[in-house]
Amino acid sequence: MEKVYKVNFENGYYLFKLEQLLDDKKISINKVMRDTGTDYKVIKRMSTGELSKIDMTIIDRLCNYLDCEENEIYEYVRNKKNTKQ
Repeated sequence: MEKVYKVNFENGYYLFKLEQLLDDKKISINKVMRDTGTDYKVIKRMSTGELSKIDMTIIDRLCNYLDCEENEIYEYVRNKKNTKQ
């Protein structure tokens, strides 16, 4: 079961993939919290998309710690617009 969370917005949606990434790397949120000094709630919200803003400092910290790219943690997908010719 893939652990990716979709959060819809007017012009597109975000896919939050941190939980799946942690699962794939077999790393717990508690370990990330201890090793990076990041609050548990912040990591949990980043995992599930239950946040109102994305803190680039946290993204930088997580990418460095997990040796990954930003798009492996979250991704924005813009809605395709119907264009009339």
